[in-house]
Amino acid sequence: MSHAFPESWRRGVYEAIARRRDMRQFRPDPIPRDVLARVLLAANQAGSVGFSQPWDFIVIEDRKLRETIRSHVEAERLRAAAAFQDEKRREQYLSFKLEGILDSALNVCVTCDRTRFGPAVLGRNTIPETDLYSTCCAIQNLWLAARAEGVGVGWVSILEPSELRRLLGIPDHVVPVAYLCVGFVESFPERPMLESAHWLPRLALTQLVHSGKWGEPPAPDLALALEAVQARETLPGEDEPGDRAGRGR
Repeated sequence: MSHAFPESWRRGVYEAIARRRDMRQFRPDPIPRDVLARVLLAANQAGSVGFSQPWDFIVIEDRKLRETIRSHVEAERLRAAAAFQDEKRREQYLSFKLEGILDSALNVCVTCDRTRFGPAVLGRNTIPETDLYSTCCAIQNLWLAARAEGVGVGWVSILEPSELRRLLGIPDHVVPVAYLCVGFVESFPERPMLESAHWLPRLALTQLVHSGKWGEPPAPDLALALEAVQARETLPGEDEPGDRAGRGR
């Protein structure tokens, strides 16, 4: 007996994945509370190591607090620019809009409590970082659910965790994993911004799949299937919703 979703459900899942974008431009419209609640519920439904559910979600709406956080991010942005030795590369970096902290309806900080349910958590003996990985699964759930609701999300990574911990009153044993800008947008771009700006090239799926051991090419039948889905990603003139599956980053 097949447990696959109906075709329309499957297409919806793949569409959310393919059309997810890291957004920087937002409209100020408020997010209805029921929409926000559904998105947070999706995040809370993520899988976690040992069912530890190590995440918490800090919803930040206060304008002054966000202004303080943005000032810190702007200082870090300028500091990061200095790391690029190539002047052209540095100028390109500085031209990017890398956050929408004040433009978005609200911000969400997703944290990981590394002590939740005690020191012995099923599945963490050999890879203690799995609690952080689990929190990233919750973040991805939030992102995909938001996209399904027509809500944009942007992950701001140019900040110091210690400063964010201080500003948000996060205890020392809790790790701030992601600072997210969340809000409605005018449109979602067809391609990720950094791909369109040629910051880095998109890697082909066929380059990233190995067989059995690192560096071993995939089996011939799998290689053909990978090439087929890769071709669907680049064919011009596609207008069927499912034709764009796999394009998102």
